[in-house]
Amino acid sequence: MEQNVTFMSDGLKLSGVLCLPDDVKPGEKLPAVICLHGFGSNKQAANVQIPCKMFNQWGYAALRFDMRSCGDSEGEFGHILCLDQVSDTRNALTFLTSHPNIDSARIGVLGSSFGAAVALYAGSIDERFGCVISSGGWGNGERKFRGQHPTPEMWTKFTEMLEEGARYKKIHGKSMMVDRYDIVPVPDRMRHHILEKSVDMFPVDTARSMFDFKAEELIHKLAPRPLLLLHSSVDSVTPTEQSIALFERAGKPKDLHLFNETDHFMFAESMPRVRAVVKDWLNVYFPLKP
Repeated sequence: MEQNVTFMSDGLKLSGVLCLPDDVKPGEKLPAVICLHGFGSNKQAANVQIPCKMFNQWGYAALRFDMRSCGDSEGEFGHILCLDQVSDTRNALTFLTSHPNIDSARIGVLGSSFGAAVALYAGSIDERFGCVISSGGWGNGERKFRGQHPTPEMWTKFTEMLEEGARYKKIHGKSMMVDRYDIVPVPDRMRHHILEKSVDMFPVDTARSMFDFKAEELIHKLAPRPLLLLHSSVDSVTPTEQSIALFERAGKPKDLHLFNETDHFMFAESMPRVRAVVKDWLNVYFPLKP
């Protein structure tokens, strides 16, 4: 059962879909999970639609929504900043707390890729989140970019792009636009996971925002709320060491699972073992019935 919803975030109207189990009763209070889309994507991505359906099948409510400047939400299209998305996530939680079918004290957050970094940061600074699940996420933007631009030539090209963007903004008073794959390289074989309505061109400010974003410095604040880190053992987009470093810095309870049979878009790949790991973890740390 899906409901189209809107809510406000810092003066902008955001578009979302609240997903409830078909058998939910009037006034019944359910735990919920907010599912965050990836870099410049939107609420229609398989990486958020599939988890929402998964949670509904297990009896949880789920919310997927377009971050500001993405999809159908308000904001200058493509003008994406990490801390803005953290604010959107916290405002999504505030919206859910007032819904008659949601247990306001039991709301978790799941994010994929960029959305995972946002989920980790938001969960660390906002104690209202009951748990955090990160899929292919990252905690240190600068180190992540070094892994995504691994050769000296690639790193020089990337850092020169940031420097040129700073000069451009100083001269023209606005941001220079750059291609999404110049910020985050994605192998050709995996680009079918990128929705047609995703953002293709970003301001350099987006890359700088990601470069400076360091959720790993805050992740210790999440404890004693539970953390589940999911990553592919060989990830073609986000270096696996990012989740390993987050695990090392986080307090307990925490779990890290590396999957050999998946790649970056693991929920879109619908791998049964990933689903089983999430279900078992929820049963222990964020059960349907407290």
